[in-house]
Amino acid sequence: MRLATIRTATGTRAVRLDGTGPDDTAVETGESDVRALLERPDWAEHAATAAGPSHPVGGLDYAPLVPSPEKIICVGLNYRDHVLEMGNQLPDYPTVFAKFAPALVGAHDDIVLPRVSDKVDYEAELTVVIGAPVRHASPERAAAAIAGYTVLNDVSVRDYQNRTKQFLQGKTFEKSTPIGPWLVTPDELPEGGWAISSVLDGETMQSSTTAELVFGAVDLVVYLSEILTLNPGDVIATGTPGGVGHARKPPRYLTDGAELVTSVAGVGELRNTCRLEKP
Repeated sequence: MRLATIRTATGTRAVRLDGTGPDDTAVETGESDVRALLERPDWAEHAATAAGPSHPVGGLDYAPLVPSPEKIICVGLNYRDHVLEMGNQLPDYPTVFAKFAPALVGAHDDIVLPRVSDKVDYEAELTVVIGAPVRHASPERAAAAIAGYTVLNDVSVRDYQNRTKQFLQGKTFEKSTPIGPWLVTPDELPEGGWAISSVLDGETMQSSTTAELVFGAVDLVVYLSEILTLNPGDVIATGTPGGVGHARKPPRYLTDGAELVTSVAGVGELRNTCRLEKP
């Protein structure tokens, strides 16, 4: 099953997508967004049987998949190839930081490049969406708590990120982080690694597989649930593979008008234009 949050003339709505082709249909579930839907204990059955107003998929305006998650938790240095290209050793524990909701934009929205930096980088990421409260999870409970997966680009302002040892200040600039277009439930996905990539102005910059993850999705839910309760709609961005612009010689950063395509095979694709922040 695929779920999304769309913008309509009367506000955002959670929908079930009955296919992803332009002539397929998205059916409203009755909730304002995917977080509100996932907060229902019966969300899967409710979404599967929803029969609300419908929209052609080809005309959907995707809002951020979860417009206001309680938590956006990000994991750094979590792909073997990326750890090595950045000159680091494989970590013993996940490197964890956060974003805030104003950073999020929809799957086809513009990425806003801040005026205070010309060192804005791309980071394709497989992202977990939580579907049930979970604390001190076993691997089995952690897997059951995952509602599904989506795509996120952890657009990073590198000079701000590297001002201190803490990442947050470079990771949560407003309207910088596309997420979506939809959530895919785990039963829709094959076992094993999924291809992940970013393409900048037609050139493939990142090309890897989620098999390169140091800590997988279930590992991260287990670890993070030791620290705090994960709740429905919480988002966990699992890290990025090698090929980021900051590690290139010379560096390759995002510029005004650049087109960025972020993909995870079987999960989804983001298509965003970068626009310089207006004065």
